[in-house]
Amino acid sequence: MKAKPNQLRLSTSILMGVGLALLASASWAAEAPLVQLGVAKVDITPASPIRLTGYASRRTESEGVEQRLWAKALAIGSDADKPALLLTVDNCGMTEAITEELARRLAKKARIERERLVICVSHTHAGPCLTGWAPNIFAQDVPPEQQATIDLYTRAMIDRLEQVALAALANRQPGRLEWRQGTVGFAKNRRSQNGPVDQALPVLRVVDPEGKVRAVVANYACHCTTLGGEFNRVCGDWAGYAQEALERDQSGAIGLITIGCGADANPAPRGQLDHAKEHGEEIAGEAKRLSAHTFTPIRSKLSAHLKRIELPFAPQFTHEQWEARATQAGIVGYHAKKNLARLDRGEKLPEKLPYYVQSWTFGDDLALVFLAGERSLTRRASGSAATRTTCPVTFPRGGSSRKEVTKPRTLCGTTTGPPALGSRPKT
Repeated sequence: MKAKPNQLRLSTSILMGVGLALLASASWAAEAPLVQLGVAKVDITPASPIRLTGYASRRTESEGVEQRLWAKALAIGSDADKPALLLTVDNCGMTEAITEELARRLAKKARIERERLVICVSHTHAGPCLTGWAPNIFAQDVPPEQQATIDLYTRAMIDRLEQVALAALANRQPGRLEWRQGTVGFAKNRRSQNGPVDQALPVLRVVDPEGKVRAVVANYACHCTTLGGEFNRVCGDWAGYAQEALERDQSGAIGLITIGCGADANPAPRGQLDHAKEHGEEIAGEAKRLSAHTFTPIRSKLSAHLKRIELPFAPQFTHEQWEARATQAGIVGYHAKKNLARLDRGEKLPEKLPYYVQSWTFGDDLALVFLAGERSLTRRASGSAATRTTCPVTFPRGGSSRKEVTKPRTLCGTTTGPPALGSRPKT
């Protein structure tokens, strides 16, 4: 059946536990308790042309599909344990409105607590625009007919996220979580030649009681910008190809990709489709190499926390300063004109940025810290040994989704959130 224009295709795949055998000892199996774990994925490829986000240079709707896009979900825990849901999405970013609408639906239908829901995007710059995300990116208004397509896709996206989350919950069965860390070298600092970059590749796996791999979550701190603005076809970039390669190498398993604190990192080389495929193969190749070694089991139950804070912006520009900026070309002038229009309507520009900090901890086995927006990387000296491995994972509220594995106080992401409309971040 041919898909109707401007609607998501409905093909959904829920993969059960089939895959590579896990090399594990009998003593490990006896020690690590079984946990209810479910995985699922759903196709979110747009069925008709749509504006792609990520680059200001694009002026037309997409010109076909190079690679299909996916939303995937990992459910952790039984109903009695209050399950948690980690969703990964092939898109550049996600709005707070989408996240909160999904949280509302899942709270009603599955009693999912807000702190136990996380959405991480791949930050591909060849994914569809979503309503309200980076609305000024093109430095010009989106034509109404194109905006209508974006709005329709966004509504369908929320439905698919709900669908994949509920499917992962329904797919739960006994299994174990385990993790190990490798290294991949294609991320390079895009700000300075000798700037810091995180080339670690932490891998989290879901295995069934017989040791079969059901899901692989791989994380890498790098922009999904192998493909430039001249590329106008739907594609998951290196993260999309990494998922394909992970699922090829571990037949029957679902591959999920999250992005670390890579706001300052670009893939190298970049610019060609083959480069994106090569980087994806590097991710899967390292995950495959790690599979020959014993992974560290996660024995403790998940504990989740979420806090919303407000980050103050620097003092606002004066009306005269906005007028001066409005004379400039490109995004600066467009942005200034939008804010002058708001001021002329009597609106007040925001003075603070709502910001979310979220953590999932598994006792002393593993900690995940979720940070909103694009996170950069800084290094600090540490004089003491760490007893817990900490994984800051960022998710997109007007930015992109990030995840980073690190030792406490040794490697961390900055906390400079994306500025709200018309504001400057405080320095």
